[in-house]
Amino acid sequence: MNEIEWTPEKGEKCGIAGVYGAPKAVNFVVSLLADLQHRGQESAGAGTSDGRRLHVRVKKGLVSQVFPSSRLPSLPGRMAIGHTRYPTSGGFYPRFGQPYLHRKPNFLLAHNGNIPDVSDLEMDLRRHEIDPSGLSDSQLVAKAIGIRYQREKSLENAALQVFPNVKGAYSMLLMDLKYMIAVRDHYGLRPLSIGEVGDAYVFASETCAFGPIGAKHVRDVEPGELVSVSANGFDSKRFAEGKQKLDIFEFIYFARPDSMLLGKSVSEVRENFGRELAKEYPLDLDVIVPVPQSANEAALGYAQATGIPLKYWLIKGRDRRTFIEPTPEMQLQGVRQKLSPVPGAFNGMNVGFVEDSVVRGTSSRQLAAIAREMGAKKVRLLSASPPIRYPDFYGIDLPRQEDLIAHGRNEEEIAAALGLDSIHYLSYEGMIRATGLPESMFSTACFTGEYPLDIGRERKKVEGLPKEGA
Repeated sequence: MNEIEWTPEKGEKCGIAGVYGAPKAVNFVVSLLADLQHRGQESAGAGTSDGRRLHVRVKKGLVSQVFPSSRLPSLPGRMAIGHTRYPTSGGFYPRFGQPYLHRKPNFLLAHNGNIPDVSDLEMDLRRHEIDPSGLSDSQLVAKAIGIRYQREKSLENAALQVFPNVKGAYSMLLMDLKYMIAVRDHYGLRPLSIGEVGDAYVFASETCAFGPIGAKHVRDVEPGELVSVSANGFDSKRFAEGKQKLDIFEFIYFARPDSMLLGKSVSEVRENFGRELAKEYPLDLDVIVPVPQSANEAALGYAQATGIPLKYWLIKGRDRRTFIEPTPEMQLQGVRQKLSPVPGAFNGMNVGFVEDSVVRGTSSRQLAAIAREMGAKKVRLLSASPPIRYPDFYGIDLPRQEDLIAHGRNEEEIAAALGLDSIHYLSYEGMIRATGLPESMFSTACFTGEYPLDIGRERKKVEGLPKEGA
């Protein structure tokens, strides 16, 4: 049987989780991390406080591999934070696994996102005679907080001094012996939700992680907000005037379909992507086939709107993915995901594949070739998002601009390069309509080149950007 060797074109971001006030808090955090595994599969870590000292375990591998039940008793305490990692800055394990333990003063930090321009942080450390060489963006933030914590004797006060000046994409959890702190960047580019289970507070990158531990979603951490939890209770402070600009790729690809973002069901929004595609491109097709898993809902929406049969003819191999390979070399040499077509599929048919997005086009090219080998008459591709023409600097591992298949090509040229009869992208306007939310609530930089946060030195690497201030 033909098999498509398929590696993810978009590296997942990281997932973070925290629990305050629960017996054996690490058990809850490990469960939360397991339901955030899709956000990062290179390493996993958790840290706890028993009120006297911090306990940390960080290791390469999946959550289930890093935290077998036999390891959990070594992480005592009623408060814990955890992290699943896909590397976006500073390289990969072991030096940059999280939670990061800052020493003297001791505290933990877990970060989801990326800070594209760290020059101000580096300058700050140098002023305090700390060499920033070789530190990741997360570690630079931790060092800056550590300087103030040493002086202020308060993790919260130190954080409130640092985060107003950190210009980047971040949702972070910090923890010392007594306090847990959650912060979200000025634009809320990365999600972070608050829940409750019994008398305990829960934090997680996505709401899908709450249900399995019996937690109730209360609200999201707001852009520019710092939330602290301690024996004194729950407190909220603003360190910046926030303006919501969630990365729209959370709806397109990253978030699990059973999560809620900005009050909207991810599954329903993805179905709406498909319905909008059907309005824009009512193609003459015999069958609609989603590329699993994140295109399933869009394909369903398209099929329902057009009446074209939906077939799940591409099967993702189970238990094949051990972790998302973070470099092209490792992708070529390491574990590859397999998409196996159902025997007898495609023969004599006009096939419409649905993908959540098209980045490099590698898997799309392979899909077209396999479908033709299996007898397809026509092979068309429907993308549930617009053409990606700009790289990401906020925590998605999208490639260099020159590697993007849509960079410098129109749709006919893209189809020819991928061996397709045609390719059809959801319009930008259709994408926004599908969310049911105002365009102003999103960062859409990968499609428009309009970066809500200054990307600093990275700006020189990108062609065709709108003029600043235009």
